[in-house]
Amino acid sequence: MKSSPYITAKGMAKLSKELEDLWIRRREVVKALSAAAAEGDRSENAEYIYRKKELRGLDRRIRYLQKRMPDLRVIEDAPDNKNKIFFAAIVSLENEQGDKLKYRIVGPDEIDHQKGNISLDSPLAQALIGKEVDDEVTIHVQAGSKKYYIEEIHYL
Repeated sequence: MKSSPYITAKGMAKLSKELEDLWIRRREVVKALSAAAAEGDRSENAEYIYRKKELRGLDRRIRYLQKRMPDLRVIEDAPDNKNKIFFAAIVSLENEQGDKLKYRIVGPDEIDHQKGNISLDSPLAQALIGKEVDDEVTIHVQAGSKKYYIEEIHYL
């Protein structure tokens, strides 16, 4: 299944910066690779082997970003109805155990669990879309089902 093409303006800026930094890093790696190649026997040259592997990783990420970024649709404005959960909403929830949770619904390119950013494509986000404060949502996971109570919704 293809991931959602949505991204926040901040997320797009971050991806653009990453791509720019990757090109700079690539130039450095190519220089180091050339120097390592000039040392002679490449089959036993650890520096050469390491730099080739690093270059492959950089090129793979550059290709991905160059292919993905034109398809992304930047969502800058909050929705008209701020009482419902849509893309980029920051949602405060309470689970069945009474734990307070806070998530922001973002595109799959912006996922960061430590910051509480969850993908629009995730089961929890899919269950939350269109819901309002005081609604209860249930998601089905491998371990059974989980219920969440929506306490607050806001947008940046």
